Amino acid sequence: MGTMTFGGTGGFASVGSTGVDEARRQVDMSLDAGVNLIDTADVYSGGLSEEIVGEVLAGRRDDVLVATKVRMPMGDGPNDAGLSLHHVISGCEASLRRLGTDHIDLYQLHEWDGVTPLEETLEALDLLVHSGKVRYVGVSNYAGWQLMKALGTASLHGLPRFVSQQIYYSLQARDAEYELIPAAVDQGLGVLVWSPLAGGLLSGKYRRDQRPDSGSRQLTDWNEPPVYDQEKLYDTVEVLIEIGAEHGVSAAQVALAYLLRKPAVTSLVIGARTTEQLADNLAAADLKLGDTEMERLGKVSEPPLLYPYWHQAKTARDRLSPADLTLLGPHL
Repeated sequence: MGTMTFGGTGGFASVGSTGVDEARRQVDMSLDAGVNLIDTADVYSGGLSEEIVGEVLAGRRDDVLVATKVRMPMGDGPNDAGLSLHHVISGCEASLRRLGTDHIDLYQLHEWDGVTPLEETLEALDLLVHSGKVRYVGVSNYAGWQLMKALGTASLHGLPRFVSQQIYYSLQARDAEYELIPAAVDQGLGVLVWSPLAGGLLSGKYRRDQRPDSGSRQLTDWNEPPVYDQEKLYDTVEVLIEIGAEHGVSAAQVALAYLLRKPAVTSLVIGARTTEQLADNLAAADLKLGDTEMERLGKVSEPPLLYPYWHQAKTARDRLSPADLTLLGPHL
């Protein structure tokens, strides 16, 4: 369960403004449905999301895994952002206070820091792991080369190795299939998908001749994810609606069920403005799509093969690994 909607202060008001009572209802629903990971970040509403998570989980902290993140600005000072040893350590300690817990199950680097040496960041994580404040470490929003450099640096120096990556991946934009999904298969990383409904674009509310009147972040200044091919998006939504109608479910459930069948995907981070949206999204875990339906959705949303992949599909098809085949398989 994702909690970016918790709090709703500052720029995050565009995403949602879930208070403590509604947050408790949503967490209760999620736990009842079998969800066992609550994901947040220090930057969500300036720490308020973490505070709400901590309050809602009071008395049942050990029933769930808690994941949070560090990297984004948490103040105006020169050490209030980034992945320096100072910011990672102080950021973790501040998150622990807000969450009201003595440990974080999955501590994730929220974004790449091209200025701080990787060794310094990983040494900070090593200190946190050995102190018992952090159980496992992960990463989010890294490019393929950045991810592999970090994994290589960790292995070289005996420092904590990422167990997961949290990435944007959806039928609206399957960019992750070029590098990040193959890397996850090759390196044995779990994949947590953020915004699997593309900020609501795949909910079925957005069609060529239809827009929601309210209640959507796409009607605000929030511009994630960007849309580069509107026609392809609309074509994809139409297929989602058609398949949903065949199963008697929403387009959103179909979009989520599609991702759950993709290679390396461990789980989807589901956030919702309302309990009704959350209930609908949770039901996607029970929806099983057939191979033909997966192919229809794959075809309508298919990304073009960039170089060197189109060349490998033509000339390297005799010696491709399972990681290679996650992208090239459909093109052979």
